[in-house]
Amino acid sequence: MPRRLLGRAALFAMLALASLPLRAQDAEHAPRADQNVPGDLKPGDAFGEPMTLPEKTIVYVKGSATWDEAFPTLVSAFKTLNQYLEKQGIKPAGAAMTIYTSTDDRGFSFNAALPVAQPPKEPPSGDIALGKSPSGKVLKFVHRGSYDAMDSTYEAIANYLDDKQLEAKNLFIEEYASDLEKVDPDHLVVNIYVPVN
Repeated sequence: MPRRLLGRAALFAMLALASLPLRAQDAEHAPRADQNVPGDLKPGDAFGEPMTLPEKTIVYVKGSATWDEAFPTLVSAFKTLNQYLEKQGIKPAGAAMTIYTSTDDRGFSFNAALPVAQPPKEPPSGDIALGKSPSGKVLKFVHRGSYDAMDSTYEAIANYLDDKQLEAKNLFIEEYASDLEKVDPDHLVVNIYVPVN
């Protein structure tokens, strides 16, 4: 099994079974979530904190990538969005986010999104669209470290959901506390939101 399938793709596969209590596919081989909260978290970092995400107006671009090209693909998508907003004279009204719409062992499909306080005067065209961000009840998890090391965080999330027998929706969101175009990719701070029923 490819290594990535144990991270985001495995979590997404579990979320596809949203009508059933979640069960980690490899739970008998992985540490339990309460024993495996990522060690690089700082005091106050959320790991399974319930909250409600507000709906936001977003500009976004749809895309897909292989796992090997994930980080540069996302950086390129956000660069495109930032250039569009700059031309419109609009500043983002919050952190950049990736909304994962599907994943498998080869790669993923996503919406790279930036929130805006108000819609652009000229509607976006081409690859860029205007919409609303996912909203509602979520569990918040924090990841600190490299993009590639997020697999271990996603495995811990999958174990957490399994331990708590929680039902989740077929979607998850990464919100970046740092500008992906400028931050050292080994020192990311990412809020991961898992929508729950």
